[in-house]
Amino acid sequence: MLEQALTAVAAAGGLAVVQAAGTDAWTGVRQAVARWFGRGDVERERVELERLDRTAEALAAAEADTAVSLRVRQEAAWQTRIEAVLEQLDDTERQDAADELRALLDQYRAPRGASADHRGVAISGDVNARATRGGIATGVVNGEVRIGPPPTPDPSQG
Repeated sequence: MLEQALTAVAAAGGLAVVQAAGTDAWTGVRQAVARWFGRGDVERERVELERLDRTAEALAAAEADTAVSLRVRQEAAWQTRIEAVLEQLDDTERQDAADELRALLDQYRAPRGASADHRGVAISGDVNARATRGGIATGVVNGEVRIGPPPTPDPSQG
């Protein structure tokens, strides 16, 4: 069983694969993730490139009514694959591999902001949805959610 920090980096890796599929970042993420899995083994890297391509093709072909569940399943599948690689390594190799994956993810992390395509809107950062005069505010969250009181402002901020 992996420690929480390694499980979190594996989850972030799964999310990154799914989020990058079909975007301008896909080519770079695809190559970097395959290289990470290959760990110097050219044949394994080729196999991972094929797996990544199948993931991207499946996500692109998904119908609107199944796209969200497919994305969740693909994120979980890639997280599980990353965890399996990390579990096979000794402690030093595991930490090095996790650090490499974090650096890879940081390199391709989407900038904060909003984007839209035919599947909907993706927002990186804080969102405040409000409904007024009998309206409805709704949304779907794919990723981490924290519920609790907002942070206390610094006294110097007023």
